[in-house]
Amino acid sequence: MISNDIAERILAAVDAQFDAQLERTAELVASPSLRAGEEPAQDLVEQQLRGLGLDVDRWTIDSPELREHPGFGKPTVDYGGMTNVVGTYEPTEDLGKSLILNGHIDVVPEGPEDKWSRSPWDAEIRDGWMYGRGAGDMKAGLIANLFAFDAIRKAGLELTGRVHLQSVVEEECTGNGSLAALLRGYTADAVIISEPEEDALVRANVGVLWFTVRVTGDPTHPREMANGFNAIDAAYEVIEALRGLEEEWNAKKGEHEYFENLDHPINFNFGGIRGGDWPSSVPAWCELRVRVATYPGTTADDAWAEIEECVADAATNSSHRPFEAQLTPDGFYSEGYVLEPGSDAEGLLEETHRAAFSRELTSFTTPGYLDGRVFVNYGNIPTLVYGPVSENIHGFEALRS
Repeated sequence: MISNDIAERILAAVDAQFDAQLERTAELVASPSLRAGEEPAQDLVEQQLRGLGLDVDRWTIDSPELREHPGFGKPTVDYGGMTNVVGTYEPTEDLGKSLILNGHIDVVPEGPEDKWSRSPWDAEIRDGWMYGRGAGDMKAGLIANLFAFDAIRKAGLELTGRVHLQSVVEEECTGNGSLAALLRGYTADAVIISEPEEDALVRANVGVLWFTVRVTGDPTHPREMANGFNAIDAAYEVIEALRGLEEEWNAKKGEHEYFENLDHPINFNFGGIRGGDWPSSVPAWCELRVRVATYPGTTADDAWAEIEECVADAATNSSHRPFEAQLTPDGFYSEGYVLEPGSDAEGLLEETHRAAFSRELTSFTTPGYLDGRVFVNYGNIPTLVYGPVSENIHGFEALRS
């Protein structure tokens, strides 16, 4: 049980440093950490970790062990220069439970800059919100981890358990960064991932598969279209077939605890399409970039087999003529997870949430990807995904409070 005195001391220490916390968050937002370009931002995190007096470990994430792991997602970038950073606190006498505070440094692309009121890398604070790409997802949470750790000590308290502060790459596309940290040996009694989850706890979330479908056909001149094969038209048949599979999976939501009350838990997103070489040639190829969600308890291999079968049936039973469709995994190959209730870590979070907000902790299920799956599925560690309020995190004018 946390005494009122201790709670007040910790909250006072947080308040005393809040302006500095906002400054460090803005500094991190101003360092564009797009995929394969995270190193300058990781430099800033490393500097902060060293300033806290922590032992710092920074390493390139690529390894044979990582690539052979069943939770590994096939990357499309070179991992040779991409690093994780971990700062470790070792107590004088290890008497308490250990903790990992995890956050990801990578952000999604900013999109057309003219859609922003100012630079997406300018962390403007306006009307109580911070704007900028990555402000909510999830540099606010990443910096909050560091300042929360420091606030304990500034409140005059001594931690009696080991703490690892992690800044990982690849959360937005494969989850390989957190997986690499687990494989490096970083484990604990509990994990907190401070994703922007509206001051609520994630109870369960979906698995995610990324892949490309390439449809090929026969080019010809438009005046002889009947003799050719339009690969873009055929790609739409693939889309229609996958939409059918999406509805089949959504119809089974009642079989999956925590998902039965969601309106549409399984989403298939067609995130990119390109094809053809010349306006006056019937296109001989078309590629679709696809993101598919799966239920916890469904293996990535089983979901992939259903997807392959669905696309193969569409190609064989085309309304025009059979065509070739090749599927290639190129990102997430992850399975969903459920955070089983009742852990000591969750009980403590309920208590501290109540002390900080004067209300009860709530939980929910999300149809998005989270690195919690790494620690729950492969480390058997209770993982609390819980963080600040945000809006429009992958859109324009991304913000948080």
